[in-house]
Amino acid sequence: MCLAVPGCIMSTRGADLSRMARVDFGGVVRDVNIAFTPEASEGDYVLVHVGVAIATIDETAAARIFQTLETLDAASGRSA
Repeated sequence: MCLAVPGCIMSTRGADLSRMARVDFGGVVRDVNIAFTPEASEGDYVLVHVGVAIATIDETAAARIFQTLETLDAASGRSA
């Protein structure tokens, strides 16, 4: 099973296969390769799997995913 997590692009740099972005995952910021999502730009939400953006999504879909992840975390008994 694979897990892709949504994040919001804060900035981009590079081109082609080395195109990278700083992505905010709810307060955790990481560098992500965005070569497979050439349409993605600052402010867009992307689904990230193993450090690579695999799709762009809208803000509503990202919020729905965050809510589902929070529900799963609470159900596991490890909520913050």
